[in-house]
Amino acid sequence: MNPSEVFHEDLSWGETLEQYVLATIQEQYPDAFKIQGYFKPYDILVPHINTSIEVKGDYKSNHTNNYLIEISFGGKPSALSTTEADFWVILDGHHMIWITPQQIKECIQAFNVPVRTFIGRGDSKSKEAHLIRRDYIKAHATQVDLIPFDAAIHKDNIGFQ
Repeated sequence: MNPSEVFHEDLSWGETLEQYVLATIQEQYPDAFKIQGYFKPYDILVPHINTSIEVKGDYKSNHTNNYLIEISFGGKPSALSTTEADFWVILDGHHMIWITPQQIKECIQAFNVPVRTFIGRGDSKSKEAHLIRRDYIKAHATQVDLIPFDAAIHKDNIGFQ
């Protein structure tokens, strides 16, 4: 698969995850909505409680036992370094983890998680990221929900990982 195909596959999967999180939020806050188009600060806004949410998928963590938390891409700050979201929701196919950017930073500091530099699948530029053990993130999270087995995004129901 060439980089363009990987990008479009990842983009499509990201949209699916955002829709899943949005539907979950709308059960309690029907006014929640997904930001349309390219908008770097966050993915979902919940006006009723003035809360913004960034959605991250990390199914590879099921094999590595680490969540990838990006801080720069192509030499420019990104993701955790630039987020304006109040919460990140990390999905791994089994869990939906609700965590604030500050809680992620505290986790990185508490466990002295080093920065790694590498080129990701489908990328042409290097990224810097922390590879944080899943149990560390879950321990720092505000909430950890199980993804129902019959959900389309459950790890056992998807065609790629």
